[in-house]
Amino acid sequence: MTDNHKDRRRFKRVAFDAKTKLTQDGQTWTVQLIDLSLKGLLIQKPSPWDGDPDERFMVDIELQDGIDVVMEVQLTHDDHNHLGFVCKHIELDSVTHLRRLIELNLADHGELERELGALIHI
Repeated sequence: MTDNHKDRRRFKRVAFDAKTKLTQDGQTWTVQLIDLSLKGLLIQKPSPWDGDPDERFMVDIELQDGIDVVMEVQLTHDDHNHLGFVCKHIELDSVTHLRRLIELNLADHGELERELGALIHI
């Protein structure tokens, strides 16, 4: 990742390990979640990988006790055995759970509020 790309990132990523499934057109991959933010996620590239980069995916991140974060995502980059996705749609329940997860993993509550503000204005 280039320094320029890092400078453009507005959303703090948090490392998180949870059972994660990626689906597209009837195919399902169980994947290793590396990190996530309010705007997307990074996973370890599954093998074999034959997802269509031009079509959207659904991702289901199982947090605990039947609580899931479900997002419709678009592949943004495929490099170094990692796949990066940007969130295109998320339901209110999932965004509430994701916000709480990010909040628990960020030391600065003000940073979370700034990120939420930026998310609203995208």
